[in-house]
Amino acid sequence: MSELFEKLACCNYWEGGFPLTGVSRRRYAERIQPFMGNRLTKVLMGQRRCGKSFILRQIMAGLVENGVPWSNIFYLDMERMELSDIVEHRQLHDLIGEYRKRLQVKGKVYLFLDEIQEISGWERLVNAYSQDSRQEYEIILTGSNAHLLSTELGTLLTGRYVPFEIFPFSFEEFVAAKHLKKDKTALLDYLQSGGLPELIHLQSEEARRHYVMALRDAILLNDVVRRHKVKDPDLLERLFRFLCDNAGSLVSVRNIVATLQSKGQRTNFETVSTYLSHLCQAMLVHECNRYDIRGKDVLAGNRKYYLNDLAYRQYLSSGFESALPQRIENLVYLHYRSQGYAVHVGTMRNLEVDFVVEKDNRRAYHQVCYLLADPSVIDREFRSLERLDDNYPKSIISLDDVSLGERNGIAHHLLWNLL
Repeated sequence: MSELFEKLACCNYWEGGFPLTGVSRRRYAERIQPFMGNRLTKVLMGQRRCGKSFILRQIMAGLVENGVPWSNIFYLDMERMELSDIVEHRQLHDLIGEYRKRLQVKGKVYLFLDEIQEISGWERLVNAYSQDSRQEYEIILTGSNAHLLSTELGTLLTGRYVPFEIFPFSFEEFVAAKHLKKDKTALLDYLQSGGLPELIHLQSEEARRHYVMALRDAILLNDVVRRHKVKDPDLLERLFRFLCDNAGSLVSVRNIVATLQSKGQRTNFETVSTYLSHLCQAMLVHECNRYDIRGKDVLAGNRKYYLNDLAYRQYLSSGFESALPQRIENLVYLHYRSQGYAVHVGTMRNLEVDFVVEKDNRRAYHQVCYLLADPSVIDREFRSLERLDDNYPKSIISLDDVSLGERNGIAHHLLWNLL
């Protein structure tokens, strides 16, 4: 245990120093801050390499700036090779005990546990420490598997934890990281390269492609194949590639199966359905169901899948076309999801609305298009929303240079202004 404790120095600041905090992710800090200062466990969920660790370090830095000693902050980064020997919760329990003994910690202890799903039985430890009646702990943890976190925490910590979904850089964070002006040129750059934080530092297209492919492989292997004991990794990779090619298109499990079978892939409905669920749980893709606007019910059958970052479309798609309209739609989806909205595809009789977004009993409808290039396109996009007979806000979102203003109460938003 003594040797393992010494290795903790790789990610803690008990003897001085200050963590690299990277680009400020203010929107997450503002969302998390109201839940600090209590025994609620804060859970940051997001795909690997989306920036969760930097957010943890920003929270840690904020605590220190407000008077919390570094000695009261315990940080465990399970992606550090030095700590790979920690495999189950009893080891972590002993390590925390050793930390308290060595540093003679007084007062509240803040436990920052990064990629907690790598430790077997972690949920028992979190439950025990969050309810410790003798010592006050505040726990902030991250993980890369939504199902694992929600299932295990939901079992033991019902009502005693609060989840936060973390996404790669938004457009605003992207321009801040690259020191760019927030304009259409920067937006086109973002639509092509996406918001994975590490891509900011890679200049060549070859290096970017290799990084995205390596990240895909790491997520599929660690968060899907190993965790779910997937029997056909090749099918899993082909399925993800299909979703990269068809992001934003209405699909069903049956037509995905038919498409894969037509290309010589042996599979069936149950397998594809299961693998789709795994990809969503690893937060590589997001499922967007159809919503009956009049009946106010989520519909079964066809649905859309959106990529968690636009870099997957750029570097993993089988096609060669730019597919700018699909990228724009994917980006608008991510924008509203990252703002905490529930997002659905709206449908009513023969009408389809790209997005119905809801939050805090508020609803809005959005049509997304590339350009309002001529009167026929303008009429088509506005008319679809004009057919909705309720009073919720309605808007068209496009990449045009100039807004057309409003028509019959429907606003036209320029994409970079919306973001």
